[in-house]
Amino acid sequence: MPGDGPASPPPLVVVPGMLCDAGLWSEVVFPEGHPVRHVELTKPDIGAMAEDLLSSVRGPFVAVGLSLGAIVAFEALRRAPERFRGLCVMSTNAGAPRPEQYAAWRAMDGLIADGRFADAVEQTLPGMFPTPRPPDASAERYRRMAYAVGPEAARAQLAAQATRHDAAGALRTARCPAVVLSGARDALCPPEFHRVIARAVPGAELREVPGAGHLLPWQSPAVVSSALRDLLARVRAAQPPAPSARPAPPAA
Repeated sequence: MPGDGPASPPPLVVVPGMLCDAGLWSEVVFPEGHPVRHVELTKPDIGAMAEDLLSSVRGPFVAVGLSLGAIVAFEALRRAPERFRGLCVMSTNAGAPRPEQYAAWRAMDGLIADGRFADAVEQTLPGMFPTPRPPDASAERYRRMAYAVGPEAARAQLAAQATRHDAAGALRTARCPAVVLSGARDALCPPEFHRVIARAVPGAELREVPGAGHLLPWQSPAVVSSALRDLLARVRAAQPPAPSARPAPPAA
């Protein structure tokens, strides 16, 4: 497992959003020298997902999460703040679920239970892009990713959404460099959600991406790549130097 020694570059633990998989990050250039571990979201509880994140590597790490993946990172931060060396979250919400969200998740779960997974995916599609009618190629790419995730994992993710709670307290415990990315045209998680997160995390940097929607790693991969490079530079600067080796004792 990556992430053993204190002098080793911390691994990146990368967590996608709902109905997304590792393909979400295919155009992001991760900083060299840092192992990358992708975490799947298949458990019906945010706490269990957070434990999957924490058990994916040993020792300290940098968490990178989008949407539901960022919410999982918030819970992992609540459980083990001492293991975080950096935090990058985007397209997300740290607040507790609202009544209309519970209703929407129940309705979507009902569709999937009735064998209408494709209809459920179509309902989510408009919120993923800066415009309600994305280009056909972009929409088809999203459908393929959602279908690869599949109905079983989707129902688990919906159940997990309902176990969320307000993450403000956890965010205030962060003692690591952090960056918060927001698409200026994200209809699901608007910029104000991210301003709240950035205010809660001590020393967090907030970057708003003009013209972008919810799927930032697809819509603005260069911005995400640059933010990760800058974050890792801050992580390296904050890391205490490795202890110097003691000189050998003089020969007898």
